[in-house]
Amino acid sequence: MSLFRALVRRELAAFFQGPTGFIIIAAVLFLIGLGFVIVLAGLNGHATPMPVTQVFYSTYFFWLILLLIAPIITMRSFAMERASGTYESLMTAPVGDWQVVLSKFAGALIFYTILWLPLLVCSVVVRFYVGESAVLGLGPMATSALGILLVGCLYMSMGCFASALTRNQAVAAVSGFAMGAALFFTGFFSYFAGDRSGWVSQLARHVSLSNHMESFSRGVIDLGAVIFFVSLTALFLYLTHKVVESRRWK
Repeated sequence: MSLFRALVRRELAAFFQGPTGFIIIAAVLFLIGLGFVIVLAGLNGHATPMPVTQVFYSTYFFWLILLLIAPIITMRSFAMERASGTYESLMTAPVGDWQVVLSKFAGALIFYTILWLPLLVCSVVVRFYVGESAVLGLGPMATSALGILLVGCLYMSMGCFASALTRNQAVAAVSGFAMGAALFFTGFFSYFAGDRSGWVSQLARHVSLSNHMESFSRGVIDLGAVIFFVSLTALFLYLTHKVVESRRWK
């Protein structure tokens, strides 16, 4: 366990050894602040039947952050190790493949979580001014945080898999973005399908990330959504492990 913690700390430290981590934090902070300002400006003086959390996640700011930032966070996970020549040293060290995969995933996920802390601060400030109004209750705030974490788990695992396939960070970022965008836009297929009662349309609604996040932002914990995110996260971590395992013996 101490070795695993050391690997996770190594991953986290890599984000702050150069300007990349601070640039990512600044960009996310700007987009979160801009999104919240626009949402609150639109609601100023107007009643809303839905929580502020649901209004925020229905905008493009949340998904823009997720689709663009997630591949950038994970692109260096394995690709930079292979490009810099430290991958071989890591693989010959007395660590297991699962320890390497999970430590890189955990490091990326922790950094991803840090990026969303300003959103919590914004929510607390808004709640302070609106009081106990249901517009921003503790329930929707907690379930929204759970939704952010589950979506982050999926996209971090997907990005780690993309990074394990190549030694080029740019290729890893583009591949991770392509997979994430494909999964995101698949959920909109049901809106264009002629027969919405068909199994293809129903499958598209089941994998719709926006629908799942909308439920979390309303304060509803959908067990099916939780299983969906956990299962896909486990699948991509397993695929990443298989890629790492295969490269160890090449």
